[in-house]
Amino acid sequence: MKVAVVGATGMVGTVMMQVLTESDLFSGCTIIPVASERSLGKKLLYKGREVTVVSPDDAINEKPGLALFSAGATLSGTLAPRFAEAGITVIDNSSCWRMHENIPLVVAEINANRITPATKIIANPNCSTIQMVLALFPLHLKYGVKRVVVSTYQSVTGTGVKALNQLLDERAGHDTNMAYPWPIDLNLFPHGGSFLPDGSTTEEEKLLNETRKILNDDSIQVTSTVVRVPVKGGHSEAVNVAFHNDFNLEEVRSLLAGTPGITIQDDPSHNLYPMPLFAEGKNDVFVGRIRRDFTQPNTLNMWVVSDNLRKGAATNAVQIGEYLLNNNLI
Repeated sequence: MKVAVVGATGMVGTVMMQVLTESDLFSGCTIIPVASERSLGKKLLYKGREVTVVSPDDAINEKPGLALFSAGATLSGTLAPRFAEAGITVIDNSSCWRMHENIPLVVAEINANRITPATKIIANPNCSTIQMVLALFPLHLKYGVKRVVVSTYQSVTGTGVKALNQLLDERAGHDTNMAYPWPIDLNLFPHGGSFLPDGSTTEEEKLLNETRKILNDDSIQVTSTVVRVPVKGGHSEAVNVAFHNDFNLEEVRSLLAGTPGITIQDDPSHNLYPMPLFAEGKNDVFVGRIRRDFTQPNTLNMWVVSDNLRKGAATNAVQIGEYLLNNNLI
């Protein structure tokens, strides 16, 4: 089995290669790292041995069965169809293909069964969407999600290495190449993505559109505020969800605890609740502060945290790849 990682030298691509090393199903695979022209010939370490970065054309010629893409929407728009036409299944982490009608938008634990033998491009959702919908999914099946109000607290790694460097440089008191319009250390700002004419941002729009597509319910209402915070290792979300039907809190906890990929951390008496400091480097979505909202009927509050580079990107992509292998789809 050969696996191409397109964008292998980037922040998410690096984590994709790490997560592949941790997967039993991909333990014997041959990795083909792919990057831009300026990185061609660069040596990367994979399982203790050197692998050489190649061009997209060279990768296609090696005929991998699977390609994990984290190269940005523009490149994915041109390269993913070329890989697919060569018979290579693409799992794309960019925003390029997510809302295409005939391309499945997949969270591995929720809707991988939408992938068919004919599927050659699979979209990986936005990082903030993945962790929220994984927590919503079992509750939606039981109670029916009506409306979600979510405020996100998104780490700088969601923007990329330039933003991480800005945070670290500011913290060290160094001059920096600004990724954001404002300082991020000792600051936060309600700005993720680009602003739209209605005053919302593209990151906030994704939370609505992608949630509806993944949960297969266009009646779900989502209103959000995306906030960038000086954290490097994970996204956090305050989620307020109104259901069509009433719920029992113990049953809510049981449903969440029984969902693969979710870990409950909810013991406020011992200061136990999810935090990005401890979610960093882990694959699960952590849920806590589970409590009823008494201001209106059938409404729940919860706090949801996950490593945005892992479950929010690389881990979910590899899990989709594992599904493909287990079901003989590659």
